[in-house]
Formats: sequence, C-alpha cells, structure tokens
Amino acid sequence: MLIFFQACFYTDYDEKGGVIKRRLKISAVLVLPVLLLFVFACSRSDDPDGGPESRTGISRESIRIGSSLALEGHAGYLGTQTLHGALSYIKKVNENGGVFGRKLEVIAMDDGYDPPRCVYNTQKLILEEKVFSLFCYVGTPTTVRIVPLVTQAEIPLVGMFTGASRLRKPVSPYLINIRTSYYRETEAAVDYMVNELSIERVAVFYQYDEYGFDGLRGAEIALQKYGLKPVAKGSYVRGTDHVGPGLEKIIASDAEAVVMIGTYGACSKFIRLAEKRGFSPVFHNVSFVGSEELLRRLGTLGEGVLITQVMPSPKTEDPQNTLPAVQEYTDLLNRYFPESTPNYVGLEGFINAKVLVEGLKRAGPDITREKFVRAIESMKAYDPGISNPLSFGEKDHQGLDRVYFTKIVNSEITQIQ
Repeated sequence: MLIFFQACFYTDYDEKGGVIKRRLKISAVLVLPVLLLFVFACSRSDDPDGGPESRTGISRESIRIGSSLALEGHAGYLGTQTLHGALSYIKKVNENGGVFGRKLEVIAMDDGYDPPRCVYNTQKLILEEKVFSLFCYVGTPTTVRIVPLVTQAEIPLVGMFTGASRLRKPVSPYLINIRTSYYRETEAAVDYMVNELSIERVAVFYQYDEYGFDGLRGAEIALQKYGLKPVAKGSYVRGTDHVGPGLEKIIASDAEAVVMIGTYGACSKFIRLAEKRGFSPVFHNVSFVGSEELLRRLGTLGEGVLITQVMPSPKTEDPQNTLPAVQEYTDLLNRYFPESTPNYVGLEGFINAKVLVEGLKRAGPDITREKFVRAIESMKAYDPGISNPLSFGEKDHQGLDRVYFTKIVNSEITQIQ
C-alpha cells in the first residue's frame, strides 16, 4: 500500500502541466482513505479501551517529537536552519533537565521538499516512531499533503514554516501555526508598493504548486483593494530553476514591481536574468525565500530587493537594543551549531521550539495530546522574547500576525519597517 502510494505521486510529479495536477489528486483520493484507516487503527492499537492513545510518545524519561523537513536539495538551507534554530533551544532545555524530568527527543527526517517523501516520513513518524507530536515542518506542498494524516491520527503539528491559508482556515484543532500567513505578507507588500512607492503595475512570479497558488491568490486579493490585478503572471515548476518563460511574460508586461512566491534558487536566477536583460522593477520576496541564502546567491545584484519577514532581525550588533530571544538564539546557536550563522529562518525555528516547550510545560506532568493542545490555546499575549506577543485560542491557531519589511542595502539585509 505505501509503495504504490508513493510511486503514484513520484510518477505524476515528473511531468508538467495542469492535467498532471488533476491526475495526482485523483490518485490520492483513491488510495488515501484506505491508508488513513490503517493509520487510525494503528494510532488506537495501544489503548486497551479502544480510544485514541493520547499519551503515545511519552515515557518517564522522554517526549518524542517528529519532524519532516528538507535537509538537502533545493530547499535544504531552509530545513537545516529551521532545525538548527529549534534544536538550539531544545538542547538547552534538555541540559537543564527537560520538561518535568523528560528530555525532548527530536526525530528529524529529510523529505527534500518533496510531498510524497513527506507523506512517507509522516507515516513512519506516527506509526513506527510513535511520536507524541509533529514539529517544524517546512513548506506548503509538503505540509498540506499530510493534514489528513494529522487529523486522522489526532496528533498535534506545531510550528510549520509556511504561511499557507489552507493550514489556517478552517481552523484545525491539531494544526498550530506560529508565523503569520502569506496572505498577510502579500497584503503588506502590495500596500507598501501602492501607498509608499506609487506603483500600480504589479506582476506575480510564483512556484506552480500549492505554495505559489496561495501567494498568487494573496497578491490578487491585495491588489483588488485598489481596483488592480496582476499585469502578468509567470511561473516555474518546483524543484527546477526553469524561470525563462515566466520571466518573458513579466518583462513583456512592463511591470513596475514583481511579487515573488518561490524558493531562493529560482528567485535568485529570475532576478539575475532580469537584471541581465535590463529589466529592473522592484522585486519583492515573501519570507519563505530564505533571505540570507537569497542574498548570498545574488551578491551585488540583490541591491534594493524587498523581503517581507515574519520574525524580527536576528542581528545583535547593538547589545543595548537586541531582543532577548535574538540574543539567546545567537548564543545557543554558536554553542551547539557553530557552523551556522544567525538568520531569519533559524530564529523562526527557535521561536517554534520555545512555543512547543511552553505548551508542554503548561500541559503539566500528566500530559496528553488533548491537554497539550488546550495548553497552547491558553497562551494569551505570551512573548517568547521578540517584543511581539503571540496569542492562541480555540478558534485561533495562528499565534503571530506582524509582518516586518527588510531590504537588501549594501549587501546586507536591513530592516526598514
């Protein structure tokens, strides 16, 4: 069953076009219900009363946490830095005795930013590794595919590195979003372009999958407020940097600005080729792009590029004004992962870990999954040290709403709002 499911996904994703998308969804519908019944049966098997085993992954010594994220490949920077940030805090917690005497054991599996691999990893984490909670998933196309597994197994998923609306509405009791949404990022970007830069001709360059579609829709909604619509739409296939056709469409539109919904490889190539062609609009990237890696790849060609962020600056040049969580993240990252330098992606992983641990503490020593979710929902104006308190509720599973603006100036990422 699992092999057929995975092979079906891989075969369809090797091709291009809308028809492949429809075939993929049909295959998933045919196979997934049987798979979910299997997952649900296994999730119940440890409970002698026949109810969901809400203490799976909990022992006297440990709490098992599972993560599937890109550790290699074209999104490897994002997954690696997310994990380094999260583990920096978790290692400190474990050194100090854990949570009520239990050490946090993180089982991280590489999915290469590939949906079928993420599904397979999640199945393994739930059924074989028997983790208590899932944590720090990276990417929209990967995360949206495992939502049925999360729901059926009744297992919390905390801190996803994605702003997808499908993970926010309708509210799921098991999906805990910490960052704000792509809709909010693209709205802030369009507001800035129209109101501050007097730009009306806006194009959208996007990854042709759930991630890109979500960002595209967010940009369209934001432009509608001003009676505008994208002057052009260009796309590329996930896992490639084949940006040429999309670039041609956007150049022909004479756009003044381009909202970019992609990964650092494709977006950096798009900007480099555009500059080579003498096309220099205002380029804006959403936070998922990975600011520092985008800057590294662009070099001096990155001058003026805008990037919306969901976290404050990770810089610590001014100790008097450095936020407590930023200083703590920097110190712990240097201690546990000296090969990494502080960055926006890692800081988000660090904050995710702080929220995870706070939820575990609030749930108490006799923890269950249900108590953990209720504990998260009890957080009101909780500040993890970024001067931006987050709040959750039964009908609100997104903790943060703020968007920060940054700009590449003199080969540095500078916060401008």
